[in-house]
Amino acid sequence: MNVWNDRQIIQDQIEYYRARANEYDEWFYRQGRFDRGTANNQHWFAEVAVVQQALQQVGKVDRILELACGTGIWTQELLTLGNQITAIDASTEVLEINRHKLGASSQVIYQQRDLFTWEPEQQYDLVFFSFWLSHVPPQRLTAFLQTVANALQADGKLFIIDSRFEPTSTANNHVLVDDGNLIKTRKLNDGKEFQIVKKFYQPDELQQELRAIDIDADVKVTERYFIYAIGERSNANA
Repeated sequence: MNVWNDRQIIQDQIEYYRARANEYDEWFYRQGRFDRGTANNQHWFAEVAVVQQALQQVGKVDRILELACGTGIWTQELLTLGNQITAIDASTEVLEINRHKLGASSQVIYQQRDLFTWEPEQQYDLVFFSFWLSHVPPQRLTAFLQTVANALQADGKLFIIDSRFEPTSTANNHVLVDDGNLIKTRKLNDGKEFQIVKKFYQPDELQQELRAIDIDADVKVTERYFIYAIGERSNANA
């Protein structure tokens, strides 16, 4: 784990998502290379609905922080819950897509920041991030999660969504291999390749990591595609 330069990997990830901005939604909406046929696609969207319903159970809140907000797929959902959303991403390209998708909503404050140097300027009722934790280098995980905890109010909630290991979740010209190597090669539609970190968490493992920063979390999985956690500050931090 210590033989690779995590700063270089982080920079490559940023460049990857900048370059992928205009095709990112193809992955989520199962288009192009990510179309895995009617049955698999239907299964995907059914499981998306499970996670969406779980998020709605959080209920109405005032201030939301969305980290690695991307193209706005989940920012749209968060708009139904919060009065104000601070949406942060390292990529200016995805922030522009997000802003356009949401019609430049006055409820959303956008910030272009590197999440490994970012520090919260205030505390929030809900901190949310999707498909991001799996890209955090393990040696930076504790520090990142502690920063997340610092962004939560005493009674604040944390909602995390990420990927399970499932071969049909990725592009049809990409083979997903569970070989223990956290450094993965990802390819764009034009064939250009990037190196990223990708770790698939097990529920007990994620729960343990969150407990270490005094977040009591209920971690669940959908049948094939997603792992998600709903947590809040423990009494020790209240």
